[in-house]
Amino acid sequence: MDDRIRALIDYTKSKFGLNNYFLKRHELYRDVNMFNETEYTLSMEWFPNHITDDEGDEDLNPQGTAVIDVDVQDRTFNSVVFVEGVSYANGIIFSDYDTQDIIKWIEKETGLTYDKHFQLYKEETGMFHFTACQDGVAISPAGSIELKYDSDGQLTLFAIHGQFSNQAPLLKETYALSFEKVEDLAKEQFKLIKLPDETDTLHHVYAIEEIYVRNANMETMPFEMALDEHAYWQIDKTLSWDTPIHKSFEHKDIDWHEHITAEQAYASEPSPDALSITKNEQATCLVNVTDFLRKVYPDDNGKWMIKTLHRDKGYIHATLRLNEDQSQFFIRKLTIIIDSQSLQVLNYIDNKPMLEFFDQFDEPEKATFSNAEAYEIIKDMIELTPCYVYEFEQEQYVLCGKLDCHYGVDAVSGELFSLEAI
Repeated sequence: MDDRIRALIDYTKSKFGLNNYFLKRHELYRDVNMFNETEYTLSMEWFPNHITDDEGDEDLNPQGTAVIDVDVQDRTFNSVVFVEGVSYANGIIFSDYDTQDIIKWIEKETGLTYDKHFQLYKEETGMFHFTACQDGVAISPAGSIELKYDSDGQLTLFAIHGQFSNQAPLLKETYALSFEKVEDLAKEQFKLIKLPDETDTLHHVYAIEEIYVRNANMETMPFEMALDEHAYWQIDKTLSWDTPIHKSFEHKDIDWHEHITAEQAYASEPSPDALSITKNEQATCLVNVTDFLRKVYPDDNGKWMIKTLHRDKGYIHATLRLNEDQSQFFIRKLTIIIDSQSLQVLNYIDNKPMLEFFDQFDEPEKATFSNAEAYEIIKDMIELTPCYVYEFEQEQYVLCGKLDCHYGVDAVSGELFSLEAI
């Protein structure tokens, strides 16, 4: 074992009081964050000493197992999980801590500052959930921090997900948006959709499709795009062809696993996923994705738009959306996986089977309320809240307003109801 990895393992054992544990497995991973930085992680699985070495398997860890991920470069811990909430450790105890003490501990562990970089979202007995912010203003994609401890105060979960605003430049602006300025946009985003319920019935419902509005120029950014945690290249091109290709598509196996060495990790070797996708590569991907559609979806000429390209796990991923107006709550999409060297399509994921599940649902009653009538019912519930959104082309956070509504209007009864209850 590499001496540096051994030192990191010993540091982890000491910090979390794992004297009653033995190291069952460990492995190095790397990922590229949305700022296109390569992050190396040492993942460890510590078994309680009373578990024999041959117990457990690759897919199931025994109760009390400590699964811990630590950043190789700066020794910060991304995730500490005691399986089933059971800990046999004697390291981190919160029995006498109040909320402020918990916050101070998180600040020390992460280097983040409360109210500047993260804020409390939800607190229950023994459980805290924080979300990322910038000076109290939400950011997107939103990072989060979760912490739990048991009745004895033993840490059972500490996890950091996503990014925080201290990791990239932020364009400071004075927030100048108002609902009056964006109301026409709100009306455009207010749409009739089919929403399923627990009785296998579809309902016609009017609801707001979330969107971000730039503070500086009123440009819009789709909600789904703002949630993407990969550096991506926006394409937005409809794919068309003259003739189909009468040839079957051959699926290729995808190997998501990557063997990482300590030398790569400690040299901070950039992942191939951090490479840009050149204009020539983009053009070739468009041709090959179009040829794929000509084989697999020959009758869909002009129906698909390629939204983005991004790299992940050694492959290029193309994200496609159906051009047709979709009234379902879930939208039809394709993820096409492309070889990063040959740029040939290897495999694909179509969410159509999931959407076909709703075909068995009873069709909704015809809407009796018009869009304009429903809008009058809901307009006072529509929210416009400031939010810093990461802009990939500018490589910085920009100030936006998030246009959203937590309520919908039943298109038959006119009833206002909470979407969060669904």
